[in-house]
Amino acid sequence: MSEFALYFGLGKDHILDVNGYDHILFVVALCAVYVVRDWEKVLILVTAFTIGHSITLALSTLQIISFRIDIIEFLIPLTIFITALSNLFRKEELTSGKNIQINYWFALGFGLIHGMGFSNYLKAILGKEQSILSQLLAFNLGLELGQIIVVALFLGLSYISVNLLKAPRKIWKLVISSAISGIALILLKDRIFW
Repeated sequence: MSEFALYFGLGKDHILDVNGYDHILFVVALCAVYVVRDWEKVLILVTAFTIGHSITLALSTLQIISFRIDIIEFLIPLTIFITALSNLFRKEELTSGKNIQINYWFALGFGLIHGMGFSNYLKAILGKEQSILSQLLAFNLGLELGQIIVVALFLGLSYISVNLLKAPRKIWKLVISSAISGIALILLKDRIFW
């Protein structure tokens, strides 16, 4: 197995690991307001998240920036909570227009925080390697694929619920976003750093 394939697999597996469900929750919270026909918007959204976390993942792994991990571990569920909470107050017509939606900004901006959370994992794997750019690229591409898998599964479940079982789209969004908000609050409580 090539080194690129190894790091690609590690990135994909990291996002799909049920023990790292906070990242899955964030991706689902971002996508909760969309349905299958919005797949292009969702792909842009996931890519914005990848860009955000790739920036801080690279900066942190290359030791250009540093931070307190306990603060980052608290901020991650806060980003999940804010994103899910905003879904509860969003009007349907705001997700159907051509304007840049707030979720794109959440994906990019909050991706910066999530990237710092990923960086400790990646630093532990890389160890003392000198050249890490190809590993960073492979890891980020793996993360992107993992996120696309999560989104595809969620949109499939959304299609079944809204289109086949005829659950109202608004109720679907409220149930998913409320559940994620509740889980995020529990994570916040467990990660208080002061």
